[in-house]
Amino acid sequence: MLQAGDKAPAFDLPTDTGRVSLASLKGKKIVLYFYPKDDTSGCTSEALQFSSEVEEFAKLGAVIVGVSKDSAASHAKFRLKHDLTVELAADTTGEIVETYGAWVEKSMYGRKYMGIDRSTFLIDADGVIREVWRKVKVPGHIKAVLTTARAMK
Repeated sequence: MLQAGDKAPAFDLPTDTGRVSLASLKGKKIVLYFYPKDDTSGCTSEALQFSSEVEEFAKLGAVIVGVSKDSAASHAKFRLKHDLTVELAADTTGEIVETYGAWVEKSMYGRKYMGIDRSTFLIDADGVIREVWRKVKVPGHIKAVLTTARAMK
């Protein structure tokens, strides 16, 4: 399980606007967040809240990248429908989701299944994970990430 102080695993994923990779973001802080599904209530709320703070994160030299197993085409529709300003990466194979430990067993109404754990990784400009949030509840989360990013050197 990845934790603060670990080197962030490399990623290179398609987006609805091109590609995004850890290497291409070297020198910037990265808010890498994993979410279950485009255009669902919690995921929409999270994406809208991160989008509303894009400029504040940019002032800190940080970029925001959301990752789900949805396709780049699904991300494009999601972005357009809600006027999102965060980068959305498509991990259709689930390889990066698994590498970051966000693919977990879940339970709903007594039924167990595998799914994405809503989680966020704050990565510094050198590619080191500085903070990890797992089992994220959306209310207040984005402000907590912003506060932690502001405190980073």
